Amino acid sequence: MAQEIIEFWFSPEVSERWFNSTQEFDRQLTERFESVWEQASQGDLDDWMSSAEGCLALVIVLDQFPLNMFRGEAKSFSTEARSIEVARHAIDQGFDAQLPIEQVSFLYMPFMHSEDLEDQDLCVRLFDKPGLENNLRFAHHHRGIVEQFGRFPHRNEILGRESTEAEVAYLNSKEAFTG
Repeated sequence: MAQEIIEFWFSPEVSERWFNSTQEFDRQLTERFESVWEQASQGDLDDWMSSAEGCLALVIVLDQFPLNMFRGEAKSFSTEARSIEVARHAIDQGFDAQLPIEQVSFLYMPFMHSEDLEDQDLCVRLFDKPGLENNLRFAHHHRGIVEQFGRFPHRNEILGRESTEAEVAYLNSKEAFTG
């Protein structure tokens, strides 16, 4: 199943949807993989963590899939912390050195999604590698938001958090990042 997820996620038709999804794609992803996400969220797929490909697949399931499957819901962030744990484990094992650079970017992505400044600092360091320059730009951007606000203001409404005046001003500006 881990290999199936990697082949699916890195296929040409799906890679077009990585940062440009549609409701139809989100629906198809949910139909096909929600049960896998549920298994992963309960720790039932932790045996995947014994390989680079398994860790990558688990990170994709825990970090990327819920953003599509549960778009606009608090549940979309519910396995974020677990995806960070898996990514840390993969890095500690040196698994990131075993993956193609395009795949490594998704292994590191949970740190970019974290609202913890230390994770954001790590993210910038991780993406500061040849072949990841485009991601590095986004890593700096995400880090700057967390440094400024201590969190991602665009998540406040979804997570039931009250926005500060500064966050509201930011969200109403041209510079606003909306996820």
